[in-house]
Amino acid sequence: MKTRVISALILAPILIVLVAMGGLPLKISIMILGMVGMREFYQAFSKGNNGLHTISYLFALFYGVFMEQVINGDNYFNIFVAVFLVVLLVYTVICHDKTNAVEGMSGFFGFFYVFFLLSHIYLIREFMYGKYLVWLVFSTAFGTDTGAYFVGIKFGKHKLIPSLSPKKTVEGAIGGIVTATILALIYGTLIDGFFVFDGVDVVLLCGLTGFFGSFLAQIGDLAASAMKRMAGIKDFGKLIPGHGGVLDRFDSVILTAPALYYIMLFLIEVAPL
Repeated sequence: MKTRVISALILAPILIVLVAMGGLPLKISIMILGMVGMREFYQAFSKGNNGLHTISYLFALFYGVFMEQVINGDNYFNIFVAVFLVVLLVYTVICHDKTNAVEGMSGFFGFFYVFFLLSHIYLIREFMYGKYLVWLVFSTAFGTDTGAYFVGIKFGKHKLIPSLSPKKTVEGAIGGIVTATILALIYGTLIDGFFVFDGVDVVLLCGLTGFFGSFLAQIGDLAASAMKRMAGIKDFGKLIPGHGGVLDRFDSVILTAPALYYIMLFLIEVAPL
């Protein structure tokens, strides 16, 4: 526990500074985190398949450099996905003696599960009002963890999904959602009083993010547990002492960030980026 707390105290200020800065520093940081997370994923599911990994890293690098254009360009993302998939299929066929279809699918999924979903942190930050709203990603994810932990300890009686996470309870899950939603509503009320959000019901936006983001944060946590159980590992990595790897620390953020981004797209009547 001591190591876990020390790591958090060191990393939290770095994270805050990078997110506050936005722009290129945040983009590069997200790309590095994404690459490290992809490596952790591939080490779990397709260890030793360097050719497959290289292809996936190259496509991730391309997406990272041009993510704004890929996401917002007409059909660019569809083209990117199609080319990525075709290249992986070609590799799987040509190098069938070194790989298989399952590993090919892991290459495709690894990019989208890790790099693509994490990239939404940067996309949110560069979105209109993103410098105020991006903090919802972290408050929702970590608020969910905190609420679920304390409510689970105090009131937890019914196991949620014991085969994946023996300690998680239904009461804890509900407590996590309630805590995250309350924090989001408080944050929305505060920033709505200090800043102008033209044409945006920021309290509604924050409330929706807190509720749905918290639900997805817990799905992300459980999904990571299911993957680790399947791979027969305790943690995806050892990069962060006391926390594990990138995927162990950001498993809930991975799904919370897209939730906020697409809620913003729906509620903010301004073209992103």
